[in-house]
Amino acid sequence: MARLISFSLVFFSFLILFSASIASAQLSSNFYATSCPNVLSTIKSTVTTAVSKELRMGASLVRMHFHDCFVNGCDGSVLLDDTSSFTGEKTAGPNLNSLRGFDVIDTIKSNVEAICKQTVSCADIVAVAARDSVVALGGPSWTVQLGRRDSTTASLSTANSDLPSPTSDLSTLISAFSKKGLSTTDMVTLSGAHTIGQARCTVFRTRVYNESNIDPSFAKSLQSNCPSSGGDGNLAPLDLSTPNTFDNFYYKNLVNKKGVLHSDQQLFNGGSTNSQVNSYTSNSATFFTDFAAAMVKMGNISPLTGSNGEIRTNCRKTN
Repeated sequence: MARLISFSLVFFSFLILFSASIASAQLSSNFYATSCPNVLSTIKSTVTTAVSKELRMGASLVRMHFHDCFVNGCDGSVLLDDTSSFTGEKTAGPNLNSLRGFDVIDTIKSNVEAICKQTVSCADIVAVAARDSVVALGGPSWTVQLGRRDSTTASLSTANSDLPSPTSDLSTLISAFSKKGLSTTDMVTLSGAHTIGQARCTVFRTRVYNESNIDPSFAKSLQSNCPSSGGDGNLAPLDLSTPNTFDNFYYKNLVNKKGVLHSDQQLFNGGSTNSQVNSYTSNSATFFTDFAAAMVKMGNISPLTGSNGEIRTNCRKTN
């Protein structure tokens, strides 16, 4: 009997420890409540200032969070600069001469370090900055789950292989999101972030010159700033209707064959996602609710927690 009681106590202790380890691996909304109570207001004020100076920055910071999470999870790896002995993700095809906002993250990190030294991760800063950017441009808010830690590595090859391309077809998009634990519904919802931001001529040239499922006058208007050769860096709003407002016009554009990217128009091209696009055109509140939930879900992709990773003091390099 004594041995049985002893075994039971040991087993019970194991369960407590196991449960604790599971709990420690979860993100929480109040992670910095004691260690850095003013972190959220500090991040928000910095983001609001940056977006007011350049409205496009809001979209850039949302995109950074997406590009971070899709490469080995939301771990701040996208922020790491190359060194003589280390190649990061910034020169990957989807990021090179395209991903931006690193200077804003640097400013936020500096402001946060001033109030709470080596406490708040760069990965969490990126996640919160994405939410605050959406809010600054008129979109929904959500409670960001916190407690991510920063990676000490990055993956150029994974950035090249796992980030969806603007030339992707619907099946490829569905597969890329599914690989990250995100549903087709999540994919259509998160694509709605293209209601803000701009695209370079080089990524939509083929669509506006060669594709048939595009409004002819819309194609012509895009061609005026995107010649058939040259002008690769010329920009066009992803949502020509309300380019700097987070709303549901992205979906209305798709229904009218005015998606800028090939991958955008794939969401409304006679396939399985047509009905969801249609529903969002008539109900922006549903889109906002779904977008907030999908962003939380995306932010939960494989975070480093507990004793994994580190809290970088400089987001561009490991400690």
